[in-house]
This record gives sequence, structure tokens and C-alpha cells, in this order.
Amino acid sequence: MSWLDPVRVALDEGPARVFFRDDDAGWGDERLWALLDLFDRRALPVDVAVIPAALHPALAAELTVRARAGGVHLHQHGWAHENHEPVGRKCEFGPSRSFEEQSADVARGQDVLRDAFGELLDPVFTPPWNRCTSDTAAALVAHGVAVLSRDSTAAPLPDVIPEVPITVDWFGSRKGVRWTPYALADRLAAAVRSGRPVGIMLHHAVTDSGELAAIGALLALLSIHPHTEAIPLTALAAVPG
Repeated sequence: MSWLDPVRVALDEGPARVFFRDDDAGWGDERLWALLDLFDRRALPVDVAVIPAALHPALAAELTVRARAGGVHLHQHGWAHENHEPVGRKCEFGPSRSFEEQSADVARGQDVLRDAFGELLDPVFTPPWNRCTSDTAAALVAHGVAVLSRDSTAAPLPDVIPEVPITVDWFGSRKGVRWTPYALADRLAAAVRSGRPVGIMLHHAVTDSGELAAIGALLALLSIHPHTEAIPLTALAAVPG
């Protein structure tokens, strides 16, 4: 019995549109390349959320090569992935910051990434820790960002920008205890059966060889199952990507 059997059964029952979002490009470059190699091997797309303040020339050059080859899609991941909240849950674009402060960070992040990637940059924004405010949404619209991607459990924001949410966190936990592979598979199967797009969040910087093997097994299943449509995030929001 494979831990992926529940996902296989759910896919047998009907079609699923699936996208992968890998966060925190700028940290752990070697692990990022190892993860992207898995997607390339299966010819599956992956959306990479890039931290502008952590981008360096070698990283920008390699991401550009991979994006031009197809399959790798690039977008903005906050500004510096820094917590600005004095209390409570971590957030870079949170209630402690004004619209002007958030707008400035969105703008300089867009400038850095456009300079690095040009037309390869997708008009998508992922806030660090998947948290932001209505001021963030307004700032994104003001700077030409067309899509926001957070967790599906995030509190709703004013309907000013389309959202393409994550539905399954690969490193999800309950009460501080990491899901087992079987619990993860059950969640993936439930997401498939929901009929909504299945968004899977990865974090390459904490992905060791064992996690890579498990992700590779899922990608192998998705790449051969006839009911799977693997697509980039922008396709779900009808945005050119």
C-alpha cells in the first residue's frame, strides 16, 4: 500500500486542476535547484515566490534560465520576509503597517524583480506567512499586481483583487505536530474531491532528501494520471503568464 493511494483513488473519480507554489526563493538555493529539477523531470509547472530583498545575481541568472526554458513561473514574495508585528502572528504586510509603508515595499519589490526578470515576472503577489490586510490588496492594485495568493483559510479581503489560494500545505501540522504522510494524502484527496483548484504550498529551504523523494512520488503520479491538469497559478486567474 502506498501513502499516495487516497490521492490516486480521488483522481480516478474525476478531474483535478493542480498548481504548486514554492515559497522563499532567496533562501537555500541548492535545495531550490533540487526541487525545480523534480518538476523539470516530470515537465510540470511550478510557481516560485521570490523574496526581492534576498535576490542576488547568481540566483536571478539561474531563475531566468529556468523560466525561459518553460515550466518555472516567477512572482513577488513580499519584500524582505521580515516580521513587523510586535505581538501575535508573524506578518510582513500586517495591521501594524500603514498603506504607505506597505505600498512602498510592494513598489520596491516590483522594481527589483522587474529589473531582474523583465517580462518573465508574473503579476502575482504572495505575502510572507500568507497574511496581509486590505491595505495590502489596495497597494497591489495600485502597482499593477493582478493576483494575490494566500492560504484558503485566510480571512476574506475586500473584493478588489482576484485570489488564487493554497489549499494544502505540504508542511502542514496540527497543534504543532507535523501531519504524517498518510494525513497529508488524505488532505490532498479531499482537495481533489472538492472540485476546486488544488493549490499545494512547498518550502524548498526546509525540504530535505526524504521530502524531495515524497514530492517526487506525488509529481510522478500527477504526471501520468489522465485526470490531472497541472497549470501555473496565473492560468487560474486568467492572467497572461
